[in-house]
Amino acid sequence: MKDGAQLQAIMDVLLEINEAAQPADAVIANYFRGHRYIGSKDRAKISAALYDILRHMYRLNWWVDELFTKKPAAEERIRAGLILYLSLLKKYPGDAINAVFSGGKYAPAALDDDEVAFLGKLEGRTLIHPNMNGSIRLECPPWAYALLKPHMGDALENEMRAMQEPASLDIRINPIKTTRDDVLRELSASEIKAKATPFSPYGIRIEGRPPLSQMALFKDGRIEVQDEGSQILSLMLGAESGMSVVDFCAGAGGKTLAIAAQMNNKGRVVACDVAGKRLEKAKLRFRRAGLHNIETHELNNENDQWVKRNAGKYDRVLIDAPCSGTGTWRRNPDARWKQLGPSLDELLAMQGRILQSASRLVKTGGRLVYATCSLLQEENQKQIAEFLEKNGSFKLVPLDAAMPAYLKKLAKGDMLTLTPAQHKTDGFFAAVLEKAE
Repeated sequence: MKDGAQLQAIMDVLLEINEAAQPADAVIANYFRGHRYIGSKDRAKISAALYDILRHMYRLNWWVDELFTKKPAAEERIRAGLILYLSLLKKYPGDAINAVFSGGKYAPAALDDDEVAFLGKLEGRTLIHPNMNGSIRLECPPWAYALLKPHMGDALENEMRAMQEPASLDIRINPIKTTRDDVLRELSASEIKAKATPFSPYGIRIEGRPPLSQMALFKDGRIEVQDEGSQILSLMLGAESGMSVVDFCAGAGGKTLAIAAQMNNKGRVVACDVAGKRLEKAKLRFRRAGLHNIETHELNNENDQWVKRNAGKYDRVLIDAPCSGTGTWRRNPDARWKQLGPSLDELLAMQGRILQSASRLVKTGGRLVYATCSLLQEENQKQIAEFLEKNGSFKLVPLDAAMPAYLKKLAKGDMLTLTPAQHKTDGFFAAVLEKAE
């Protein structure tokens, strides 16, 4: 594809992202399924540009509102955003931008008079402007900025800048079938650059975006794509062979897989979720991984009768609670400005209900791990504090007592917070609670 055709594809997808009640990754995947003639190299370039634009959306829109002579309609705004992207981020000179907006076959229409004037105003500009407030400058939604700034202070700038970088591609090896050294050797033989992750003993960080799903390593269940932070949360559960474990909000089963493998395929793991279709898809992953100690149970809601019938029966319970996803903005940049799920207030109430209900499953002396992919104290530390006030039979286990030996370098304080700037992972929170004897 020529540059103009790629740019038109980018514009088409951005329009769909703007209008669809779906996350950007789903819209992009659907677009490529409907345009199979687009080759892999062009897909990679288009995807990279799309995510780059989405990571800078607040600032690009600020410039459109600042310099455009009229309030633009949706398509005009996207065209203006692409002009900004090429000028301020890609550093294209004006004549090159005019050339790519050629109006030729498959290319975007030529710039009109307003757009030519807009492009002229960009000369000598940079993406950051002194008049931008903190929320715009850091690509942080105003509602989240107001909650994060008071407790993160100056650290917020570094974290939000790290959130603007592409997420790493991490995989977890399946210890039932292979070793990390063997996988690293096989990746190297395939000319894929990779290295061991710094914290998880099962993690590998891969350079670039190779087609892992097409490799035998993936097809035969020796590896799974999983951020190192997510791997760490699974390891914090301390699940051992022969234990009984519940993954209460299992979703697609990523952490369930890690837990079952950690138990060496022995004992019992129950993957629960209210989304039955996701659990059905997870079963395929379980079979591919060769894990036979997992069963699934679809819940009607967090207070399903199954919880009451199984109260006090489990050694370990993991709650990977539904949350705002503020820790995943590297991977899901559109989530900053596009709300598709419940509001924060609804999420906070739901988290409290889930924590209260799932805690009933823990046997005396057992442990519960509450986790989110959020950086908000409201969803994390405050949820734990409120739960402990209401439930005297549980106590918080400090990290140095909760963490396995190989994670001790992360054991600072009573609760775990992982961030992109500090740990090169997605943003995660976890607290370990124990039910007293």
